[in-house]
Amino acid sequence: MHKRKKGLVIAIDGPSGAGKSTIARLLARRLGYTYIDTGAMYRAIGWNAKQEGVDPSDEPALQRLCSRTDVTIRHDPGLQRVLVNGREVTGEIRTPEMGMLASAVSRSPAVRARLLTLQRGLGASGGVVMDGRDIGTVVFPGADVKFYLDASAEERGRRRWQELKEKGMDVDQAVITEEIRTRDLQDSSRALAPLKRAPDACYVDSSAMTIEEVVAAMLSVCAEKDPR
Repeated sequence: MHKRKKGLVIAIDGPSGAGKSTIARLLARRLGYTYIDTGAMYRAIGWNAKQEGVDPSDEPALQRLCSRTDVTIRHDPGLQRVLVNGREVTGEIRTPEMGMLASAVSRSPAVRARLLTLQRGLGASGGVVMDGRDIGTVVFPGADVKFYLDASAEERGRRRWQELKEKGMDVDQAVITEEIRTRDLQDSSRALAPLKRAPDACYVDSSAMTIEEVVAAMLSVCAEKDPR
């Protein structure tokens, strides 16, 4: 007998800087679900690769790295914490450099296999909102609700620049926007689990929408799937 799921499995995919983490976190809170930031997991592997001097293009070295890397996601009130081998790296992985490293290591079959098992385990019982780039296409192709959250590269660059500036980082908006375009190309052209919209995903262009408008639109779609 299968256990009754705690709720829907909701997948939110989309390019870098589209606001997936912010929206997914709020959507989970409104629904009383657990938010799982899969992008943070790839950033954590990228962070550890840098710490150990592992070249993201060296597949055997990445495979060995994965075998000795434990990525843990902990949820405290209002905060998702990311730990690598017991060390908290929540703040350290939120930089443009770590974003590029995450994109680089995500090309690795060893990294994806290591994290895929963890991600599926976290979402198996339902009641989760999971965001990333291949959640609705690879991780949970049978997700109850799928969204593809998008925005123009210029708008995504402006948002990321504003976010980093508020954290006290001295960054150039044009450089950030160009990095986003580069990452878009990397993520969509990789051979393994490329970024793409699932055929049954609801497309949401947030370029001219407020956060509340996006969340409201998604809640409406979710309510159709589960009136509770």
